[in-house]
Amino acid sequence: MQSKWKVFPLVAVFLLVSTVTFADELFSLKGGYQLLAPEGSIAGTVDGVGTQLDLEDDLNLDNSEDITAEVVLKWGDSQLSFNYLPIAFSGTGAMTIDGEFNGVPFSEDNVVKTDLDITLYDIGYTYYLANFDDLPTRFQFGLELAVKVAEVDMTFNNISQDYTESESATVPIPTLGVRSRVALADFLGVSGRIGYMGFDGNHFMDAEAQVEFSPIPMVGIYAGVRYFDLEIDEDDIYVETKFSGPFGGLMVRF
Repeated sequence: MQSKWKVFPLVAVFLLVSTVTFADELFSLKGGYQLLAPEGSIAGTVDGVGTQLDLEDDLNLDNSEDITAEVVLKWGDSQLSFNYLPIAFSGTGAMTIDGEFNGVPFSEDNVVKTDLDITLYDIGYTYYLANFDDLPTRFQFGLELAVKVAEVDMTFNNISQDYTESESATVPIPTLGVRSRVALADFLGVSGRIGYMGFDGNHFMDAEAQVEFSPIPMVGIYAGVRYFDLEIDEDDIYVETKFSGPFGGLMVRF
């Protein structure tokens, strides 16, 4: 996938920071894997006109399996987070209708190979309105302002008619939401977040819940589920998709 190389600077930061010891868990570093199942539709458009194709029924897209990474910096009642979330779907299917992609016609029963890559960069700031860390059960609840930058690359390869069309777009979408965490013990916590924003024909909603388990101080594992609802309506590309599935991995906290 063309955006995978962009994870290398993040890995370098992970390795550099992990060599230094910080107090009071100022940093949380996570690296993991996610599995997402697609649903929805896409279209390559000219002046906003194109045929919407179902990701499952028409394009037969497989699930996305890819790495994820997160860096979190905390100070006082504030938190700054950065998430790297690459999503890649690919599949081959027979068209169920006549139509056109990016102004080029296709026919019913044409066999088409499709690649849909969506790389999400998620930068968020959280201010915790409730931040109780001196109770037997620790509790945090805050408001979050985030910017999701979605890089979308779409390739439509009509094998039957021997032509390929590609479209891409980069769309920044701000979201407002909430984030919460409950630590049942020093080694066990449950967290969740949800954010949404819609404007100018585009919208983005993401939600996740996860469990963190640290049997060893500062080192642990995490697992959870994610849900994305993304719509991008630009001049040459239309994407209306929903992705959901599990994720998990390793974490280091300082």
